[in-house]
Amino acid sequence: MLLDFLFPKICLGCHQWGSYLCPDCQKKIRSVLNQICPVCSLPSLKGKTHSFCQNKERLDGLITLFYYRGLIKEAISKLKYKLVRDLKESLIKLIIKQLLLQKQPFLKDSSLILVPIPLHYKRQNYRGFNQTEIIGQELAAFFNWQFKKDLLKRRKNIPPQASLNRKQRQENVKGIFEISNKNESLIRKQSFLVFDDVWTTGSTLKEAALVLKKKGAKKVWGLTICR
Repeated sequence: MLLDFLFPKICLGCHQWGSYLCPDCQKKIRSVLNQICPVCSLPSLKGKTHSFCQNKERLDGLITLFYYRGLIKEAISKLKYKLVRDLKESLIKLIIKQLLLQKQPFLKDSSLILVPIPLHYKRQNYRGFNQTEIIGQELAAFFNWQFKKDLLKRRKNIPPQASLNRKQRQENVKGIFEISNKNESLIRKQSFLVFDDVWTTGSTLKEAALVLKKKGAKKVWGLTICR
């Protein structure tokens, strides 16, 4: 294609032309083999929240696909901050491949609702897109899940989590999400997969789960590309 000739795709790892993530460099990306409980961060079978960590307002589990380092970290950063939108195709293929290897029961659950973590409208207007939304929509289509991009809404614009320590991150996200009255009826007794790019302290996903559980959600799992 003419665009590929004028703006060639160059691998972020080895700098060869052809794709942003060439097959050889993809093999160097470290997959998460052992999932953790989203509450205590200790190892957990298939990422399910431990019985002694559970309560009615917490995440029911967490699936993370890769470790946030090296090539995958650079890919997410370029998509997120430098608006390299063509990267989404390579990332989505990689994410789907890794998700299929997880063999999670919910992969075949067509009643599952994927909800991407929203950006504040000011930040989204600046970037031009929400990376979790565009990737999440493709994942939902592939796995035949429902997709609700507007279910959660940011109430306020907050400093980026990446610039804060653990305690500041937890305080930073308190009360940032809300659900419009028209969407409340869509939540009761439903199961959700809340999607974000990176899990660090988990503060953002935990806050999203809290809001959904308070409105009657039956199950809320977290899904992130990296941790």
